Amino acid sequence: MKAEEINQVALLGAGMVGHGLALHFAKAGYQVSLYSRTQQTLNKAIENIRSNLPALMQGQAGLEDAINKIISRIKTTRNIDEAVAKARIIIESVAEDLKVKQDLFKELDQMCPGDVILATNTSVISITAIASKAKNRDRIIGTHFWFPPYLIPLVEVVKGKDTSNETMEITYQFMKKAGKYPIKCLKDVPGFVANRLQHALWREAISIVERGIADAATVDDAIKQSFGIRIAVLGPIENADMVGLDLTLAIHNTVLQDLEDSPNPSSLLKDKVSKGELGFKSGKGFYDNWTPESIKRTRERLTKHLIDYSRKQQT
Repeated sequence: MKAEEINQVALLGAGMVGHGLALHFAKAGYQVSLYSRTQQTLNKAIENIRSNLPALMQGQAGLEDAINKIISRIKTTRNIDEAVAKARIIIESVAEDLKVKQDLFKELDQMCPGDVILATNTSVISITAIASKAKNRDRIIGTHFWFPPYLIPLVEVVKGKDTSNETMEITYQFMKKAGKYPIKCLKDVPGFVANRLQHALWREAISIVERGIADAATVDDAIKQSFGIRIAVLGPIENADMVGLDLTLAIHNTVLQDLEDSPNPSSLLKDKVSKGELGFKSGKGFYDNWTPESIKRTRERLTKHLIDYSRKQQT
């Protein structure tokens, strides 16, 4: 099978990620079958897709007709056999529970023809472990999308221990053709590529607060007003080459020994969670004043930024 032969995608799970994937693939021109166990979840998914599309397509002529055309490409179902019947690639976005995923992929492996690619959208669970109960593990692969998947380009295509090179290449090319920005993660390691990088930064950021070097707002400002501005166009490896690896080495010889290197979560983080200080969920986290209004403003600011970025990438 070639990536160009894939014209229908089955999405198992219609929650936050699942409905976002349905929006993306339908907008990209693919026929989508969207599966959930409950009709309420499916109804909510279509409602969310319809409400998100106008902002993405602002200024387009015949907006309502264009939205209806996208929606028409999405067929919802509570029957898993119906969902996967015509799909050449199946992407799972169900609960982050190893046993649930193992049992599902065992079932899919038995149901689907041998050339159908079976992909999991897990963000943390081992692809190898998820595939372990299936017979044809060579066609099981990780495709870790970032939320919201219709705005953030990246998808990590993750090779499990038994994933074939052919499955990797077809999946990579399909994602590229479908308008995503795929990268290959060649080893099945916790956090894959992007989450390892993100949480390495988070560990140091939390440590700076915990050690009293700076408060939470200062840490965030330090990032947003310095390397955060350039990081979208200049990655850390490029930056190291730009400033010179000799300078990078000299800096590392001085600073690395003082950076946080604990293999365990921060005591401050654990203390806040034990107190119920969970951030947006509770109104207090590292910041003390999360109100419904400030939460809404923060979400709107992020969404606007992502939409603006997405539009710039398309021009």
